[in-house]
Amino acid sequence: MPSKVVVGVQWGDEGKGKIIDILAQEAQVVVRAQGGNNAGHTVEQGSEVYKLRTVPSGILYPDTLCLVGSGVVVNPGSLLAEMDGLEARGVSCKNLKIDPRAHVIMPWHPLIDGLAEDARDAEHRIGTTRNGIGPCYMDKAERSGIRMWDLVHEEVFRKKARFAGEEKNRLITRLYGAEPMDLDKIIDEYVAYGKRLADHVEDVSLLVYNSYNEGKKILFEGAQGTLLDLDMGTYPFVTSSHPVAGGFAIGAGVGPRMIDEVIGVAKAYTTRVGEGPFPTELFDDVGQLIRDKGHEYGTVTGRPRRTGWFDAVILRYAVRVNGLTQLAVNKLDTLAGVGDLKVCTAYRLPDGTLLREYPECLEVLADCEPVYETIPGFTEDISGCRNFDELPASCRSYIAELERLCGCRITMVGVGPGRDQNLVRE
Repeated sequence: MPSKVVVGVQWGDEGKGKIIDILAQEAQVVVRAQGGNNAGHTVEQGSEVYKLRTVPSGILYPDTLCLVGSGVVVNPGSLLAEMDGLEARGVSCKNLKIDPRAHVIMPWHPLIDGLAEDARDAEHRIGTTRNGIGPCYMDKAERSGIRMWDLVHEEVFRKKARFAGEEKNRLITRLYGAEPMDLDKIIDEYVAYGKRLADHVEDVSLLVYNSYNEGKKILFEGAQGTLLDLDMGTYPFVTSSHPVAGGFAIGAGVGPRMIDEVIGVAKAYTTRVGEGPFPTELFDDVGQLIRDKGHEYGTVTGRPRRTGWFDAVILRYAVRVNGLTQLAVNKLDTLAGVGDLKVCTAYRLPDGTLLREYPECLEVLADCEPVYETIPGFTEDISGCRNFDELPASCRSYIAELERLCGCRITMVGVGPGRDQNLVRE
């Protein structure tokens, strides 16, 4: 197994956790390189269900080194709660390491996140999860952030947190008219976090580099999806990091030549959470049926996801910007009994112009109408299939057509949430 990246190729929530869990069985190192606790991965092992937010999915394997890179923003309280929950269920976190360069989400970040979102009118709301991810990345870009190295060095942390907190209190009170935060309480709380996490802070860039040169199998674990990328996504309705394949090299602190394969993960239909244009969105009973059958509610927030038909325009874009070498398609079983299936093959603008490639700006995307190809559906329960050839002919035809339209080999097909419900396509 060479080094592999698993990346979402829609708006996130594609079921990356299951694919990562399957690949993590072979990996010796699993790396999380971007995002924060706004992203959730659900992994099922037998009757056990784990909902992971910051801890890499490889944590379920006791001999796997699990790394949180410098590109991740870390909420230490949330991380420790997650670690404690895993330990209580018999999952050891001794192999978890966090890069000292990773930035720390402070209490003022989610507070400002919510205040800023509430101050926007309905037209300009982003749909943030209010976990403080964006404000933390803002401080990072402004070069005023607090990093994990600071957190585990008490004297440095107290000085930096006091200075930053006083500045944020001025912003919170003067701009938003909210109550100031108790900085003494916050600083003492975070000092305690730092003491608990000190043994987990280590140079992730060096660990990955040495592991690669030793020939170890490395899995880079993606969060969110391509269309949420800060540069390549549906800006401004995006996340504040780079969930495309190129972001992993930066967020893990390694060169791009250390990534050998890029595996994209998609659903057999499309979903998104939050605001922004969604060309194939369904507002009818079919959309609700897919939502209910697919349990399309956020792992972290519980928010209902918007649902729509599979969009091959998006997938061709994802193949290009990620350099995909293969594709996994999840939740094919959800489409059983839906009726005829539609796939968006292109967009049409109001003036009749046909677009086969994904537009570069939001204003154009908002005017796009989907051009559909209709494919016969299926009614069979396929959740018990354990081999791709066991699928009904209509399912195999659907996958073959998606592969043709996307221009990327589909190597895995999911027919349920379990690890054994992933069909490998030779």
